[in-house]
Amino acid sequence: MKKYAKLLNILTIVLAALLIFAVCSSASPADGSDGSVFSGNSDIAAKGPKASASDDSVRSAVNFDHELDSYEPHKDYYNFYFTYKTVHPWWDAVALGMEEAQRQYLDKGITISYEYMAPEGASAEDQTKRLLMAQQKDYDVIGVDVADEEIISPLLDKMVDSGIKVMTFSSSDAADGCKRLAYVGNTHNYQDGADLTEALCEKLGYKGKVAILVGSVGAPCHEDRARGARDTIAKYGDMEIVATEYDMDSVDLAYDLTKQILNDCPDLDGIICCNMSNPVGAARAIKETKSNAVIVGMDHDEEALHYLNDGVIYCLGVQDCYSIGFDTIQTAVKIADGNPAGELFPEKTDEITTVIYQKDAAMMLELLYGDI
Repeated sequence: MKKYAKLLNILTIVLAALLIFAVCSSASPADGSDGSVFSGNSDIAAKGPKASASDDSVRSAVNFDHELDSYEPHKDYYNFYFTYKTVHPWWDAVALGMEEAQRQYLDKGITISYEYMAPEGASAEDQTKRLLMAQQKDYDVIGVDVADEEIISPLLDKMVDSGIKVMTFSSSDAADGCKRLAYVGNTHNYQDGADLTEALCEKLGYKGKVAILVGSVGAPCHEDRARGARDTIAKYGDMEIVATEYDMDSVDLAYDLTKQILNDCPDLDGIICCNMSNPVGAARAIKETKSNAVIVGMDHDEEALHYLNDGVIYCLGVQDCYSIGFDTIQTAVKIADGNPAGELFPEKTDEITTVIYQKDAAMMLELLYGDI
């Protein structure tokens, strides 16, 4: 198996895995009852930012305590191919969950081999080439984190029609109606964008100028979060979107774009960040320019969590990447054996997003990075 982990991130998160098994193996899964965990049906507007994640829900935001279910695979060897948007620490965290599932299958005498490949920069054209090459080989299942649903979905339909077993995973599903066999990942990106934006609006008193940093052009998860942000802003007459920019999942480009937005609109009140990279770039620019703009954004980047702890970032929506990886491998095994979505696995496996605030940052840093 080829590993695309950035060594430092892998080592620190693995240490965190060991820590969390000791600290929180008895913690109950968060169910959203405290208003902190969002799975597409929660509304932060009803509870407000004071409904920050409790200690238990912060601990369970990334669940390292997984065991294979009782399903008995039909074979003792499987070969999978997975491709995703771009080489990035977010997908390194997904890979950790995959590796744990692989290890547990090996303990049962079942070998899971897989390719885990992506380009250095998000590209639907590159993803198309990778999928066309993969379909020529004898993989049991091909999985893809969709780079652009309009371009990739028709290709997946053709692959399924030709008899190839195709699933989607991670952050972005294919278009509605696509013939892919299952999806494991975030099914509520629109709601995540709406929830984070609602928190921002409340923080600003429902008035002010805001900008949106989207991410990659055409990426379903980024576009859906931005759409949720725009729809939320549209509810409030005193809120205005002054800029929408695509940073292509680049911290450096997000930094440059934020500085340009601040130059054009020095009285900017807030920034909505729709991926894991742009909260970091935006925060660097905000700190450097001493702007008072409020940042909300996605995920668990270590630098972003430090900015959250320092109050530079207001809140972050943290996805459970580890569970995405683990569940992806389990689902791929069942698909490889010819099982349809339904009784053994859902057509869409919904993974949680936990919104955390400044008071939660230190605990999240400790759990994920061993950073006390």
